[in-house]
Amino acid sequence: KFPEYPDEDDGGSALIFKEKSPEELEAELNDKDGDKKKKDKKGKKDKKDKKKDKKGKKDKKGKKGKGGDDEEEEEGWKMAESSFVPSINEGTDKYKSVWMTRDEKDNFSQKHDAELIKEEKRKEVEEEIRIQVDELMRAELKNLKAAVDRDKGKKGKGKKSGKKKKKKGKKSGKKGKKKKKEKDLTPDRTIESLYEELVKEGIIVRCPQIRLSEFEGEYSYLGTTLRQANIEPMPSLSDVRRLVTEFGILPLGSQAVHEQAPLTKSILLAGPRGTGKKMLVQAVCNEVGANMFDLTAANIAGKYPGKDGLKMLIHLVFKVGRELQPSVIYIGDCERMFKKKIPKTDPTDPKRLKKELPKAMKGVKSDDRLLLVGTSRCPFDGEMKPLCSLYQRIILIPRPDYASRHLLWRRLILKNNGVITNTLDVSSLSKVTDGYTPGHMLTAITQVLTERRIQTLSKKPLQSVEFIAPLARIDPIYKEEEEAFKGWYAKTPLGKKRAKAAQADDDDGGGGKGGKGGKGKKGKKKGGKKKKK
Repeated sequence: KFPEYPDEDDGGSALIFKEKSPEELEAELNDKDGDKKKKDKKGKKDKKDKKKDKKGKKDKKGKKGKGGDDEEEEEGWKMAESSFVPSINEGTDKYKSVWMTRDEKDNFSQKHDAELIKEEKRKEVEEEIRIQVDELMRAELKNLKAAVDRDKGKKGKGKKSGKKKKKKGKKSGKKGKKKKKEKDLTPDRTIESLYEELVKEGIIVRCPQIRLSEFEGEYSYLGTTLRQANIEPMPSLSDVRRLVTEFGILPLGSQAVHEQAPLTKSILLAGPRGTGKKMLVQAVCNEVGANMFDLTAANIAGKYPGKDGLKMLIHLVFKVGRELQPSVIYIGDCERMFKKKIPKTDPTDPKRLKKELPKAMKGVKSDDRLLLVGTSRCPFDGEMKPLCSLYQRIILIPRPDYASRHLLWRRLILKNNGVITNTLDVSSLSKVTDGYTPGHMLTAITQVLTERRIQTLSKKPLQSVEFIAPLARIDPIYKEEEEAFKGWYAKTPLGKKRAKAAQADDDDGGGGKGGKGGKGKKGKKKGGKKKKK
């Protein structure tokens, strides 16, 4: 028999001449010679180990009953190893082996090292030559096999086997085609023409120059204190900014992060009016230089009518989005897509994308730097299951707390050409405006700081009373609305997981306390008996 030549996918001749350690060679020989013996031995060992484990468990249970609670150690929550650790370790190993021992004192201009370049190029040339030699060797081996088959009269069998292999190959090819079956509705058109069409139709929108740093907000300093009092705190605005960076900006901005980090296809930004949901979407687009496709129901109303038109719209958005990555698909008031009842007088038809968009999102792979971002001020109006299945991550944006309001008042006044003096009590203003969002604050500031008022600031400084009248005309976010958001978020899959985890922690804590309490009661009873004696 002729030896089997390894395929190119397996490494070709490099696999044959691969340097193996003595341990690897021993393992290969053992696998070939004693597979059956090992299986029998393993079966016996497993049975013995199971018996030992059962005995050990019984002994442990006995110890627990006798009071072995102190011996147990709580494992707690363990963070999973990051997928970036291997690449970091690889970089450190390369630095240690190549650069750490080098003396670069005389190389002030940092000239190239010819020997290093030669080593790298030598490997590339060797690889190219190896591939060519492998092809020749496979052809030679095939000819030798054919010649031997002719001599032995096994020509017919060789043909049959060849036909079978070809058939199998065809079948596998068909299966692959079924998975990748996506019709290109615009095969004759260039990306430039498709992009121009989407711009003219108002689907691709130019974002205003907004950076993520402009989304102001402080950290929640009372988070741990509220949790100790069994009150679940709302996330702070700085937490929202961090989550948007982790789920939106980093994966879209870096191909390496996008490939190695967990795939995030879609984000839902839910929060009351004026909390800066659309501002965050625009900030993501500006930070990563992404194209923004606006598929809000009001924006696509009357465009691409009918089923064929809708398919064409989705095809254009995803085709252009994939070609010109990174891309952000924005949908405002996305809960209306999954609303049970919509008035007949509504011309926007918000349920239009209900079926086609989830289908298209399923085709998004790890190579595609596409992100669907939806915003909602009333997420509880839509159906829970389809909304949570379409949007992978849900970020709840709350009304700002005192620390964030204090920061916002100072930054927004200065941004709008105002001057903060001792006459302006920012602390009291922050306390009074509990329930008002950054959008409400900005409208009040723009109404107060007119051009005429800015000119008189040197003579008549700003006072906190001036902002009360414009704020009184705006309805704040009441606690009932905030509680509705909290209740809705608790029903989401992530909210349920969090509630289960918190319940498990409470049960563990309660169980430990109960056990100690039980021991205390027993001690009291014994003490009572002694007194009676």
